[in-house]
Amino acid sequence: MQKTDFLVIGSGIAGLTYALKVSQQCPDKKITIITKSQEDETNTKYAQGGVAVVNDLENDSFEKHIEDTLISGDGLCNEHVVKIVVTEGPDRVNEIIEWGANFDKNEDGVFSLGREGGHSVFRVIHHKDVTGREIERALLAAIHQRPNIELISHCFVVDLITQHHLGYLVTKSTPDIECYGVYVLNRNTNKIEKILAKVTLLATGGNGQVYRSTTNPGIATGDGVAMVYRAKGRIENMEFIQFHPTALYEPGVSNSFLITEAVRGDGGILRNIHGEDFMPKYDARLSLAPRDIVARAIDSEMKITGTEHVFLDCRHMDLEKFIHHFPNIYEKCKSIGIDVTQQMIPVAPAAHYSCGGIKTNEWGLTSIRNLYACGECASTGLHGANRLASNSLLEAMVFAHRCFMDATSQIDVLEFKDNVPDWDATGTTAPKEMILITQSLKELKQIMSDYVGIVRTDVRLERALRRLDMLHEETENLYEKTMVSPQLCELRNLITVGYLIVKGASFRKESRGLHYNTDYPFKCELVQNIVL
Repeated sequence: MQKTDFLVIGSGIAGLTYALKVSQQCPDKKITIITKSQEDETNTKYAQGGVAVVNDLENDSFEKHIEDTLISGDGLCNEHVVKIVVTEGPDRVNEIIEWGANFDKNEDGVFSLGREGGHSVFRVIHHKDVTGREIERALLAAIHQRPNIELISHCFVVDLITQHHLGYLVTKSTPDIECYGVYVLNRNTNKIEKILAKVTLLATGGNGQVYRSTTNPGIATGDGVAMVYRAKGRIENMEFIQFHPTALYEPGVSNSFLITEAVRGDGGILRNIHGEDFMPKYDARLSLAPRDIVARAIDSEMKITGTEHVFLDCRHMDLEKFIHHFPNIYEKCKSIGIDVTQQMIPVAPAAHYSCGGIKTNEWGLTSIRNLYACGECASTGLHGANRLASNSLLEAMVFAHRCFMDATSQIDVLEFKDNVPDWDATGTTAPKEMILITQSLKELKQIMSDYVGIVRTDVRLERALRRLDMLHEETENLYEKTMVSPQLCELRNLITVGYLIVKGASFRKESRGLHYNTDYPFKCELVQNIVL
């Protein structure tokens, strides 16, 4: 058993920013960061585009950024939260620069600003086309300088510890559910241990692995959302899964390479298989319309032409500028035989970001006491029905600060729960066949991709739910009888996330933002968040 004052689950921008701030404010407190893979293997690391922040006050303003965010969110943003994130964002960006993150500047020494879909002006600061990797590098370097932070890698969190583990009946209506820490799988000993904490922060990232094609790394299995749902916490708006319009199309490749929206911001043009610029048919903003619109347009063109991709045309763009701004994309295309000056880049939508998640208040506190959530796993109210491009890193920084402010104000009155029982693995045996897990995962990805993708129908959702029920029953039976493994836990979490996406989509009898159901092609006047 371990005890820590502040427990952080996840080592991306949200968790690391929070941990650094807590460490500086509370040098006498212990902070423990847990990550299930290498310390830098996070969704943050793969973020290309940059951070949307008001920096150029001559051409931009808080009001413009707020308006762009609200328009993109299609009526479901919490306007108060949008104002918080946009107005507090510049200070948080300055802090991350002080910690060592570098962003591109032009010859005059001012930030080089990009523009992405849904933005009315150039406002995205970036580091080449590997902004997330640069931020992750700087934060980890700062973390390793703090003596009161312990970072434990290759440690898998199995479940949150609540009153349920003390023998009490806990339901959705139970008042004051409390989090006392977590049970974790120690990969070195292969045993379940407990870590008790006064305060726990979930910064577990997204859930793109629930789909067959995703820009997310393999660790994005929705662990935080699934754990909170099992603990009877509140989850909302899971039906709003953002498909990035332009992932590099490579047949048979599941984890898709992202072609950042900034390429279109710099002049890239979407064309169908016949070479036609098709976006004028769908939106006046053309290739820089919000992601939900562009993804549906591409999906429509693929269905019309019977193809598995469209093209992104960069042949007319200045090669020197392209290589300077997008060196990673240039090298990736070159590695598979695509010369961007001569050939168009094949692209197709891929699951990219979850706009819903663990419901929090404006300080990042969940419906479970002493449990905070931040980053992609959280639903703060910023994104509504569709996230504005490059708002995610900004949200993570702002809410990491807010979680830090609230948690440190409470820490001195909180105590450890000492009567938490050890994990009981009685009656379980080692799994005899991994095929039971791997095949179920393939089935889950196929169900979600075929029935709960960019375009949905009631019949598809009904089929998906029936098949998910069967997978859930089989997996829970396996979980009860066999020893816990990361693969089994991730499958279990992904099935839960898939269920939440389907249930949210089934309850929403309209088409709004990222949720498009052909049985309900119009928006309802009644706007509501769907809480599960």
